[in-house]
Amino acid sequence: MILKLKRTPGIYIVGFMGSGKSTVGRSLARCLGWRFADLDEDIEAREQMPISQIFDQRGEAQFRHAEHEALKRRIAGVARGVPWVVAVGGGCFSQPANFDLMFNHGISIWLDAPLEIIRARVAQSTHRPLARDPEKFAQLYEERRAAYRKADYRIEVGPAGSQGAVESILKLPLF
Repeated sequence: MILKLKRTPGIYIVGFMGSGKSTVGRSLARCLGWRFADLDEDIEAREQMPISQIFDQRGEAQFRHAEHEALKRRIAGVARGVPWVVAVGGGCFSQPANFDLMFNHGISIWLDAPLEIIRARVAQSTHRPLARDPEKFAQLYEERRAAYRKADYRIEVGPAGSQGAVESILKLPLF
């Protein structure tokens, strides 16, 4: 059974890196019987290189351009009425043009994970270029929270983990 949103059939999972967007998004899509997309995976497939390499070889500005184009392609599917759950990269929602696209084509849900949880999740990660410097990482976390607060809904990520987040999302008045 496919459930219909009150607005365009797109749910965008936003939040800081390591907050569980991909895990929650996949599980949520499965529960709803919708399609799932991870925007970072879309970018890596199209560019034929990992995100970290795009940052290192082309720079963040070029990555943000590729991210915006990938989002537009996904939204084209949403606009045709195909229901999607899309996990977007940690900085995607903080870009005004991307925010506008998501706002006008569905519902945004912020996975709000405490910095301690995120630090633990990304500690051994080598594929996250913006997590390399611990001080800049914490500063970026605080800076992006202002953008995330603009999401339609906020879900706290806590001891119940990703499954708890999915259960909380399913209780929202979306449908």
